[in-house]
Amino acid sequence: MECLSCLLGFLLLAARLPLDAAKRFHDVLGNETTSGYMREYSQLNGWSSDENEWNEKLYPVWKRGDSKWKNSWKGGHVQAILTSDSPALVGSTITFVVNLVFPRCQMEDVNGNIVYEKNCRNDTGPSPDPYVYNWTEEVDWGNGNSPGYHVFPDGRPFPHHPGWKRWNFVYVFHTLGQYFQKLGRGSARVSMNTANVPLGPQLMEVAVYRRHRRSYVPIAKVKDVYVVTDHIPVFVTMYQKNDRNLSDETFLRDLPIMFTVLIHDPSHFLNESAIYYKWNFGDNTGIFVSNNPTLNHTYVLNGTFNLNLTVQAVVPGPCPSSSPKPPIPTSFLSSASDNPLELRETPDEMCQIYRYGYFKATITIVEGILEVNIIRMADVLMPAPQTDNSLMDFVVTCQGNTPTEICTTVSDPTCQLPHSTVCDPVDVDAAGTCLLTVRRAFTGSGTYCVNLTLSDDTSLALKSTLVSVPARDPASPLRMANGALISIGCLAIFVTAITLLVYKKHKGYKLIENSTGIVVKGKGLSVFLNRAKAMFHPGNQEKDPLLNHQPGIL
Repeated sequence: MECLSCLLGFLLLAARLPLDAAKRFHDVLGNETTSGYMREYSQLNGWSSDENEWNEKLYPVWKRGDSKWKNSWKGGHVQAILTSDSPALVGSTITFVVNLVFPRCQMEDVNGNIVYEKNCRNDTGPSPDPYVYNWTEEVDWGNGNSPGYHVFPDGRPFPHHPGWKRWNFVYVFHTLGQYFQKLGRGSARVSMNTANVPLGPQLMEVAVYRRHRRSYVPIAKVKDVYVVTDHIPVFVTMYQKNDRNLSDETFLRDLPIMFTVLIHDPSHFLNESAIYYKWNFGDNTGIFVSNNPTLNHTYVLNGTFNLNLTVQAVVPGPCPSSSPKPPIPTSFLSSASDNPLELRETPDEMCQIYRYGYFKATITIVEGILEVNIIRMADVLMPAPQTDNSLMDFVVTCQGNTPTEICTTVSDPTCQLPHSTVCDPVDVDAAGTCLLTVRRAFTGSGTYCVNLTLSDDTSLALKSTLVSVPARDPASPLRMANGALISIGCLAIFVTAITLLVYKKHKGYKLIENSTGIVVKGKGLSVFLNRAKAMFHPGNQEKDPLLNHQPGIL
């Protein structure tokens, strides 16, 4: 009896040997320690069960640390980078992209071959052969009619799309106990519907093989986490004019803030949905409901406020199945079909599914510079020798806080190419009201764009204007004034000389007491000269006390 039990055990063990000896997809791709038979996942559309057999003869399997990896690629190691547009709203489509990064100085050409880049040097020096892998001239690839090695790891034949012979890499994606195979070049993209994907973080793994005569060689493995959620992924941007730092969630009182809702929906799953936005700005102004993703709101008090946004989407679509079915395993021999397994259901009715997204933020409202204006521009007269630069005064006013700094940027007429920038501090205590005069120099004539920026710790307001600077005429007012004075001086000398001649000529015939007339004439000439000077130098005679109230010059 005991021997019979041993015999039965041996027979059962022998019966399991072929099953255990065959590699399966979850043995190659998965890291789970739990048996695949214990796992149950809903069927992913177009994906296959990882219980299927893996053709290890065509696609060898190397463990991590195996010395064969060192020779899997000429000239170095290929790195695979896996990205996705996660997070994905359940029911939408998520897309995964794998990009291969080849060793230095290697690239893929238009024919799908791997070549050395021109004028690129690596540690091994230039190669006499321009090709790393010249797959186009491999005669072993055949004419494509023989399916013996033009197949995926599960035995399905390659799809013969136009140009398929230039696709020299095989990508195998694996997640949730299922896999998807794809032929590609240096990158591959796969999209997956998430209707049957469990909520939460999930793991995607990818194995990459390259062509090698009548078989394939593993070159890279990569994995990444993606997230499926039943909440609409929502983000809100906030913009306010004159706000100095848009990222610190500190804004200015009495200026509108523009709130824009961004919904992460790369597959356009919500395009046919009715979407509503419910705002609570936390300042006791009530609830605002809108179907527009952009809304302006102005806070009129300083302080800290809690912003709350709820996004509601009414999603039309088929009613969800009450009993999702797991994927059906297929054997290696029975899977040589170009069409992946699919489980389809025809819904009898349409449903409306409500999805919600939420956003919260804490906003701080402070005072700042609300507006800036240039109320006057005036040329500054300069002495004749200093004619290289032209000076101009800008009288600036602002509303709100008094700035602590003012900067002037002089640019070309398009305001794109700055020539110079000058910044000056502002004495807040001395300034009082915001009325400032900014004096700036311009090198040469022409049209300039002048940007005046007033700032403090929390705000930054600017104003731009175009300025036309004329050429400096040698007959400018100051030179004309100097010329007039010189002419008057010459005239005075001439008159004096004539007077002296007349005086000498008639000296013997005039009484001494009558000579006082000359003094009188001399005083008259002095008065004439003083009045002439006053005409050209009015500033020297200005006694108006109102000038003391003009803004200071920066």
